[in-house]
Amino acid sequence: MDTPVDPADQALARLRADYQGHRIWRATRHDGLLGDWVATLHDPRAGLYPTVVRSSAEELRKALDTERMRAANRTASEPSEAVQW
Repeated sequence: MDTPVDPADQALARLRADYQGHRIWRATRHDGLLGDWVATLHDPRAGLYPTVVRSSAEELRKALDTERMRAANRTASEPSEAVQW
């Protein structure tokens, strides 16, 4: 029996596997449907910003790649967390 797989569920699973220093989830919109893609930082070595929000899985992946590079290039004088609005 073949059960259809939701591409969004697959994208979420891949993001979670690739960015284990973040908790990754989908926000719920005011109408109850799934909305933005959200990553919450749990490992300061994985990024700088405590929360990253994007409108698609692809955009979130790009942002988390940037976060990964920022964390790798962080100097000792930089704070472990920064706020981005």
